[in-house]
Amino acid sequence: MLQGMGAVPRTPFELLAVSSTETRIVLAITAILSLGAWFVIILKWLQFRRIHRQGQLFFAELEKTTRLQDAYAAVGRLPPSPFGRVMREAVNFYSELRPGALKEEAQRRPLSPVQLESLKLVLGKEVSAERDLLSHYIPWLAIVGSVGPLFGLLGTVLGVMNAFIGIAAKGSGNIGAVAPGVAEALVTTVAGLAAAIPAVIFYNIFANRVRLIVSELEGFASEIIGTMAREGLI
Repeated sequence: MLQGMGAVPRTPFELLAVSSTETRIVLAITAILSLGAWFVIILKWLQFRRIHRQGQLFFAELEKTTRLQDAYAAVGRLPPSPFGRVMREAVNFYSELRPGALKEEAQRRPLSPVQLESLKLVLGKEVSAERDLLSHYIPWLAIVGSVGPLFGLLGTVLGVMNAFIGIAAKGSGNIGAVAPGVAEALVTTVAGLAAAIPAVIFYNIFANRVRLIVSELEGFASEIIGTMAREGLI
């Protein structure tokens, strides 16, 4: 309920200035949720932009080479990236199984079926680890998108209850007495939706981006195995 019997608020800011304690608490919670959501949005947006640039550099260097050993040496000079970590995991695991086999003069023995399956499992584990890194903090957006409107609705219900309690206590039911209390109650709904809508939009954008990158990593892992088979390493 509006505090006091002063002038009727004529702007949203005046309405907030005279709002009840319950409304202010709900607005503070939705503000924290919104700030957290925008922090995650900016953080993940910058992360995905960086990964996109790293991927372009990585594959540009990869196209300049023809052998796995040369490709590994070329991309090793680049900044760390999900694609680089997948390649490093594959090469390191193979080097442990066949020390020195990547050298051109070394005698190469194909991997056994069990070792090949182990290599695939190692690559799958690395792709899963990259998926976890890419998905970090994104569930927070889903939480804000789900909880924000509920907090807004809670504030609205509390505000309407207070408004009608005040009307009953004062014995006045005209529109001038009802409107300010209802308007105050609806402010929390607007705040909850304002926090939730961007969170839901960017959650879907980022979740789709994670799926695309993971699909690219899985394809790249299969390409590494294909390159090894072409070079007689497996």
